[in-house]
Parts: sequence; C-alpha cells; structure tokens
Amino acid sequence: MQLQNARAIVTGAASGLGQHFAVQLAAAGASVAAGDIDVKGLERLTEFTKTSAGKVWTSKLDVSQEASVTAFVKEASQNFGGINLLINDAGILRDGLLVTQEGTWTKKLPTAQWKQVLDVNLTGPYLMTREVIGEALAKGIGSSVVVNISSISHDGNPGQSNYSASKAGLDACTRTWALELAKHGVRVGAVAPGVIQTPMLRHISDEAMKSLVAGIPVGRVGHVEEVWLAVKFIIECEFFTGRVVEVDGGASF
Repeated sequence: MQLQNARAIVTGAASGLGQHFAVQLAAAGASVAAGDIDVKGLERLTEFTKTSAGKVWTSKLDVSQEASVTAFVKEASQNFGGINLLINDAGILRDGLLVTQEGTWTKKLPTAQWKQVLDVNLTGPYLMTREVIGEALAKGIGSSVVVNISSISHDGNPGQSNYSASKAGLDACTRTWALELAKHGVRVGAVAPGVIQTPMLRHISDEAMKSLVAGIPVGRVGHVEEVWLAVKFIIECEFFTGRVVEVDGGASF
C-alpha cells in the first residue's frame, strides 16, 4: 500500500509513537482518523498537521470500551469512505511485581491493575481490528493493513506480568489474524520496539536510564522515527504479513 492511498486509523495518537505515526501519514497525503482518550493531545496533533497534504480527523477514543470503539470506527469510515489501514498503538503501563515480601508483610499485584493493562493493550487491538476489518469487508474494500505495536517485553520482563502478557498475546493475535484474513486481502504485522525516547521515559530516573542503555548493544535508546520506518515497511511491503519486527538496538530482557 502506498502511504498516500491510506485511509488510516491510529490509536494512541495524542502523543509519543502514535502521534508521530499520524503526523507522518498525514504528511504523505494519507487521510488519518486519530483517536485517544487525551483530547488535549489530539488538539496538539491537529496543530502539527494543519498544513499537511492529508486530512486529519480527531475524536476521543477509549479502546478498552466496545461502544467507544464501535462509534469511532463507524464515524471514521463514514468520513473517509472506508478504512484500509489500522495502527494499534494505544497502550499503558501499570508495572508491579506479582508478589513482594518484606518481613511478614506481603503485597500482591492487584487484579484491577492486571486487568486494566490487558483491557487497553490486548482487548483494545482486538476490538479495533474486529470493527475496522468488519467494516472493510462489508464495504468491499480490498487490500488492507493492520499494524500492531508490540514490545520486546513480549518475552517477559520482571515487574511487567500484565504488560508482557498483553504484548505476547498481541503477537499471537498478529499471527492468527494474518492467517485468517489473508484470503480477504488483509495483511497483519507487528513492530516490537525496545526502549524508545517517548513521554513514557519521562518518569524514569537517571540511574534506571543508565541501566537500560547498558543493556542495548548500540549504546543508546531508539527514536520514534526509527520505529516509524518499521511501520512504514510493513504498510508498503505487499509480501509481508504475520510477523513481528523487533526495533530494539539488539537489546533483550
């Protein structure tokens, strides 16, 4: 798919990777429906893209809520005459060890904390992909692409039971949906970034950052543009589907 021919939905578009994806797509001439729960961030995105070649429409979107997803996809599809590209970027972190013990005091990872991450990071892409591809098939749209944003935490990382599970599950869905939907002309791929310079890193201490960088063979964190290059490859390469591309500087947890 050529970028200028994309009629795209980008979730998590108010900041970080999602914002960058939306800006790049709009600059290339694509029509972009940008969704996020952060309405102020979406307003900033509109400012960034007001001189872009493509159209940008923004609306509040909570990917963990079925009604919000259904309404957003329906309106985006109506605005652009159908959607042929979906980038599932919305995601959250709610880190915590499964069980910790200090003396006689034991703390357990709350079920609500587990569920919140799974709802956004895994159920969200499921709902978005189901609705977007359902609409595309109903409208007779041919070639379509879904790009899921995973993480190298898919292999497991201490303190991230919920996050790692959500990303490993997303990888499995990527492969499953690619196999199921290929006959309809739909390709599905994923990008698993490592440590990337986004707003998520703002709350990490200098000491923690040094520790992270020490585990990256190339000796630095990644940039959002480097993740975009992988996303762009998946969109444009018609022979790519069902795989996860790691963009991590050679890091492993």
